[in-house]
Amino acid sequence: MAATALCYQRCGMLYTIWDWTVAVVFSMLWAIIITRLHAMYQRDRNILIFLIVTFLAITTFAGATAVVSTMHTSGEELILSGTYQCRINYTGDALVMDSATWILYIVWEVLALCLAVRIAVKHFRELRLRPAGGIIGDCFKVLMKTHLLYFASFVAVSCFELLIIFSPTSFTNRYLLEDQTLFGLFQILEVVMFVLGPRLILALREYNAKLVADSDAATRMTSIAFQERVHISTSSTV
Repeated sequence: MAATALCYQRCGMLYTIWDWTVAVVFSMLWAIIITRLHAMYQRDRNILIFLIVTFLAITTFAGATAVVSTMHTSGEELILSGTYQCRINYTGDALVMDSATWILYIVWEVLALCLAVRIAVKHFRELRLRPAGGIIGDCFKVLMKTHLLYFASFVAVSCFELLIIFSPTSFTNRYLLEDQTLFGLFQILEVVMFVLGPRLILALREYNAKLVADSDAATRMTSIAFQERVHISTSSTV
């Protein structure tokens, strides 16, 4: 009896750790997105307040859902073909609240993408009227490229998550090969999305570093050319 309780406790602990890790990482990714959008909107105070209020509302609901899910889930450890497998059993409205939380995640990501596309299109239209807007335009291209790549990974993760939630056998027969494969792919894609999230900042830093390196190289080439001209001019005078 004690061994059975320990198995339940271990599986429940694994589920709790994974659930809260996902919530914390999502909060970190959203903080990065808020910072990017705030910069893209030229530090507009209204857009910052709107994003922070939306972020806090969704994060609060997600945190409350995580607490409820932890209280209304239980783990069961199974030994199949010599390997230990955990099966999570949902009770009450835990599964419904999980699906509602993920739908709010989708709403947030779609909203962030729409805001990014809106300001990017606006800047591209303005840059057409400016002869020297190449660097700013390239910067916005990097911003949109990384955001679209991150959003594509989020869409893939969302499809797997909703498929798992609404599948009639995903949580009752997760030890089956098909459900194990589905859930394994979901976790892999989630990790990929979490890796692509920091690229939202790192890609822009790499672009800025490249600009600085190219600028330094151009400055050195100009200096060398100037020195050569001075040397030739001096030699001709002599």
